[in-house]
Amino acid sequence: MQDWFSKYWFLPSTLSSFDWANPFYLYSLPLIPILFLLRDWLRNNSTQKLNVAFPANEIQSNWISFLRFVPGFFLMFTTALIILALARPQRAISEDDQFGEGIDIMLAMDISKSMDNKDIPPSRLTVAKNVANQFIKGRKQDRIGLVIFSGVPNSLCPLTTDYEMLKDYIDDISSSHINVSGTAVGNALGMCINRLREIDSKSKVAILISDGDNTAGNLDPVTSAQLAKAFSVRVYTIAVGSEKTTTDKVDEGTLREIAKISEGKFFRARDARSLENIFKEINRLEKGEIKQNQYRNVQDFYHPYLRWAIVFFLISFALKSTFMGNILED
Repeated sequence: MQDWFSKYWFLPSTLSSFDWANPFYLYSLPLIPILFLLRDWLRNNSTQKLNVAFPANEIQSNWISFLRFVPGFFLMFTTALIILALARPQRAISEDDQFGEGIDIMLAMDISKSMDNKDIPPSRLTVAKNVANQFIKGRKQDRIGLVIFSGVPNSLCPLTTDYEMLKDYIDDISSSHINVSGTAVGNALGMCINRLREIDSKSKVAILISDGDNTAGNLDPVTSAQLAKAFSVRVYTIAVGSEKTTTDKVDEGTLREIAKISEGKFFRARDARSLENIFKEINRLEKGEIKQNQYRNVQDFYHPYLRWAIVFFLISFALKSTFMGNILED
């Protein structure tokens, strides 16, 4: 903020940038010089004068005689500044506050060796991690958790709104995190449901990313899907892998069945672009209700004008006490 004694406060650009809380005071500004002229006229006509005749050549106009108007000018400026202060110059800054009931989302990501397949370059797992991070970045007010799995599941991150922490977890994922081979789809989904089942949330979602059939674990994927439906958890399943690969073929059957039973949706990601579009589609389908309040933070700027008014008044008072106040009035 500028110092109160800065000329900044009198620049036209500054004055035009203000919102005025009491703008009607500004209409009185043109009346100030009229009132001061009227005051001088009344004072001159009401003062008794001694009529003395001087020869015309002895009457001289001297610039010093005009100095008697200086205190009046300062008093006029004082009045104008007080009126500006009464008009209350302000600036308003709008602030938005977003809040709402978010969605609880569990991500289940397959990290088995087949996810290192490079049919979706640089690899299925790398693309899945990158797109998952983009998905998280687009969420607001949602709690998101992470489960990784191969032969056994591992709850890597509980439901959280700390998206930076979650991103760090995802970036650190590799197929070497779990040494047990296989693909425990049923157990991984069961772990997600266990995280979500006791939560009183408007919407509960699990997103399962895998490239293979259930080959490990003791919980059947169909049973897990039935549990998901019982606890109102929608499951979106994503089969990742190109159809052109000769190894690590993608088995869609199990993932389709899970999505159908849980009233979710099945997607097939054949490349990085399609996987990105799938997450955009899920992002569109699962939107929490976000409410927005707008606040106006108002800051007043009448203080500089009041301070200037005091300065001009003191100058006017001081000049009144000198010869300027009385010159040619005797």
